[in-house]
Amino acid sequence: MKIALIGATGNIGAKILNEALERAHKVTGIVRNLDKLKGRNGLTAKQCDLADEKKLADLVKGHSAVIVSVRHDLNDVRHVYAACRSAGVRRVLVVGGAASLEVAPGVMLIDTPGFPDQIKVQATPAVEALNHIRMETDLEWSFVSPSIMIAPGERTGKFRIGADELLKDAKGESRISQEDFAIAIIDEVEKPKHIRKRFTVGY
Repeated sequence: MKIALIGATGNIGAKILNEALERAHKVTGIVRNLDKLKGRNGLTAKQCDLADEKKLADLVKGHSAVIVSVRHDLNDVRHVYAACRSAGVRRVLVVGGAASLEVAPGVMLIDTPGFPDQIKVQATPAVEALNHIRMETDLEWSFVSPSIMIAPGERTGKFRIGADELLKDAKGESRISQEDFAIAIIDEVEKPKHIRKRFTVGY
């Protein structure tokens, strides 16, 4: 497949890039700084500011799917969606955060007592991005939330997929490696199961 990856140099974006290339997909890596993206077989590097909707539309045109893995800013995601609509690309996967996951019916993690204020500042835009994309009817979107703990680790291929509820392992921990998270995202690109839905990945 031909995949456009916005944010290919980020911590998670780089793992998604690795996974896609390992599966022989053709990837257009769209970044703000080309110096950070090294050339590789199957990778085409392109520079673009997300606010430049016309240039972004030209870059994503002809791709099977667009994956967005950047720090959330509601204006940025609106530009991406507009560019995708203009380019005729309907399939969009957005990497979100864990803060919007439910820890009880109707109770998001971000709203629980003791949720750190510093993290709340960073997490709130991702919650807003989820609320915004849920109103999107033109695109075939998926919003992907990781577990609370996501870090570089082992690529096991063994994990669980959930919906809106926070996943925890047998020890009560909510965690996933960046490598396994990337597997779940490329799996969804290849065989869509969550069209216009949010899903989460955890052990």
